Amino acid sequence: MNSYERVMAVLRGEIPDRVPYGEMFIDEKVINKIKPGMSYEDFIDYADIDIVTCLTVAEPPDKIQWVDKASGLWRDKWGALQKNDGDVVSVIQEPAVINSMEDLENYISPDPAKASVLESAAMLIKRFKGKRAIAVVGEEIFAPIQYMRAGLQNLVFDFYDRPELVHEMAQITTNYHVELYKKLIEMGVEIVFLGDDYAGKGGPMISPDHLEEFIMPGFRKVVKAIKDSGGYCIKHTDGDIWKIIRLFTDTGIDIMGPLESPYMNLAEVRDRCNVGVMGNVNVDLLGRGTSEEVKVATKKLIREVSPGGRFILSSGNSISSAVKPENFMVMIETVKTYGD
Repeated sequence: MNSYERVMAVLRGEIPDRVPYGEMFIDEKVINKIKPGMSYEDFIDYADIDIVTCLTVAEPPDKIQWVDKASGLWRDKWGALQKNDGDVVSVIQEPAVINSMEDLENYISPDPAKASVLESAAMLIKRFKGKRAIAVVGEEIFAPIQYMRAGLQNLVFDFYDRPELVHEMAQITTNYHVELYKKLIEMGVEIVFLGDDYAGKGGPMISPDHLEEFIMPGFRKVVKAIKDSGGYCIKHTDGDIWKIIRLFTDTGIDIMGPLESPYMNLAEVRDRCNVGVMGNVNVDLLGRGTSEEVKVATKKLIREVSPGGRFILSSGNSISSAVKPENFMVMIETVKTYGD
């Protein structure tokens, strides 16, 4: 099997020739330490990684809406003010974009037909179609409405004080992502990662009741749009999600992951929730551990999870700049050596 066939076999519930390997994101700093100057796309071929991705949240440098470039302040597609200090992930800033129903009435939603990810996806499709599984990593409901309200704290107050505001914001983000993902799949993208985080080490960020009331109606519509368009859906979230996991797995997603290994055992998730799984070599281990420790952990994961099938190996989140390049490469080579 080639990479594409291997991943598709897992998504269909079949047994591949070996365990597929992929990452939602690989920091360019890590790539540059392994192969200075090499592009992400070239590195995918060099390392023979089974899944290639692009991000719906990333903007090309020439399209970033800078407010103050010197201090790293910019506006995202939702109009939210964010601050970037040189890392991949920016931090939401006050003031909020939406503070009232009047703000909402005057709000102009981003146009999915103008999303920068369409250009990025087109380049991946042209180069990798039929050779590697092509995926986009994007959002759904929970993250964008936090952006609109300048953070989770403001949003949680809205759950109690202004539920109608939350419902309207959720509808805007639902409509956007339904259209965006339908378009991407029509172009040739095969997999959509839904990447909003819902938990930390102590459990969910919001109650199951609030999750069901405000988030899940839109989430189900997004998943249905992906599936009806012929795509596959993988749901990622950080943290301990045992209290809410069935809300996601019951929507028809194909795979749950990457998940964090300190809290979520992949074989248990697959068996209890009847869903495919992806993950979960600990990111902290990849950053702080030795290559031998990474090899042992990767082999253990393969041994414990691969016999049941429906498994893609990855880190527990993504390859951040803190990951040691040698550990990253050892993980990849271990999958190829022991993953059959």
